[in-house]
Amino acid sequence: MNGDIPPEGPLGFRKKLLVTGGAGFIASHMIISLVNSYPDYLIVNLDKLDYCASLKNLEVISNRPNYKFLQGDICDSDFINMLFARENIDIVLHFAAQTHVDLSFLHSLKFAYVNTYGTNILLHAARLASVEKFVYISTDEVYGASSYEEFDETSPKRPTNPYASSKAAAENIVLSFWERYKIKHTVSESETENWLVYVNDRPVNDLQYPMKLEKMHSLGWRPKVPWKEGIQKTIEWYNSNFHNWQSSEQTLEPFLHEA
Repeated sequence: MNGDIPPEGPLGFRKKLLVTGGAGFIASHMIISLVNSYPDYLIVNLDKLDYCASLKNLEVISNRPNYKFLQGDICDSDFINMLFARENIDIVLHFAAQTHVDLSFLHSLKFAYVNTYGTNILLHAARLASVEKFVYISTDEVYGASSYEEFDETSPKRPTNPYASSKAAAENIVLSFWERYKIKHTVSESETENWLVYVNDRPVNDLQYPMKLEKMHSLGWRPKVPWKEGIQKTIEWYNSNFHNWQSSEQTLEPFLHEA
């Protein structure tokens, strides 16, 4: 049931990681990787199970002893504070967000509320719980579009839609908690592409978001899958899992309209 936290499982885990929005596309694959790579870590998946979430992605690890799913809302401060107190979280990976760009124009206040207020609730709870690290998953869209300029975290933020604006605001809140409370944090600019059919560009469509890779390379990261192979696998995955989400047919519409 939403808002209920089941009794804690067996003890003995070295770390406890909270992944918010873990039933989304990117976060669900992160959880699968963490559960498989770190059997001595408990991975706690918190998700509201909104329109863009699906637990089908996580069926392969749903019965693993180092995985736990909790349904809840990051904007519910009482629930979040109880979660941190009950689970003794060490690290937070904050993916949860309202993310549909077109929908953000129709419901800009909801996007601002969830993406900024929800992040604020998590930060306060993380600070009180003395978590080791808070990883905020942002988006490259906070820098706006460019056909020639490459961006990094020092680039000015120039969001072009309410979704990106709310993510930029939340990113600044995370940084402010570092300045005030010295909460260890990481801001990650994450983005995926999925091209299934050709549709008309959405209004205020950004062309591309070029990102600098030197910092990732300095940390030892290198892509393991070539671009053409990776995008083909992404298309195949979506073709096979297209109906995992509610109202999946609507995703093929070029942009949304008021009801």
